[in-house]
Amino acid sequence: MIDVDGYRPNVGIVLLNADGRLFWARRVHRDGWQFPQGGMRSDETPLEAMYRELQEETGLSPEHVQVLASTRGWLRYKLPSRYIRHHQHPTCIGQKQVWFLLKLVGGEDALCLNACEKPEFDLWRWVDFWYPAAHVVNFKRDVYHRALRHFAPLVENMLSIELGPQPQSRRNSPRNKRAA
Repeated sequence: MIDVDGYRPNVGIVLLNADGRLFWARRVHRDGWQFPQGGMRSDETPLEAMYRELQEETGLSPEHVQVLASTRGWLRYKLPSRYIRHHQHPTCIGQKQVWFLLKLVGGEDALCLNACEKPEFDLWRWVDFWYPAAHVVNFKRDVYHRALRHFAPLVENMLSIELGPQPQSRRNSPRNKRAA
């Protein structure tokens, strides 16, 4: 399912543990790490797609998590041209995502990366809150930064912790600003 602008509807999942650290997973047969995410089916709401992707990619069921928040509207990113399949129509130029912040309420022993027939991840770990915004593949960094920035105040308030300074997004970094 691709929209008229060329974006595929998708959900992203930020999974938080009791210490304020985030679930970070490595893609199978690759060295790229990311949050769980996946495409929405035409008959799904974002929440339904999130629960399906959560089960497929982490083995977690709704009883293992608490939904804390979601982003308002879509956060978009464009794919680098080398990933665009120009021969397919409609052509997908990127993804538009609704991001969900979840808190793990069951034990981490419920995590199972091979819960589906074709696993997407082969390793996982807990990382500091801002780590993913600086370490995900370049073309996803801005959308990760925006999602985490949206969730940060809630996490700080809920856990009574300070997450520290947020890294600059690529879009806002000094070397990418246009001279006035």
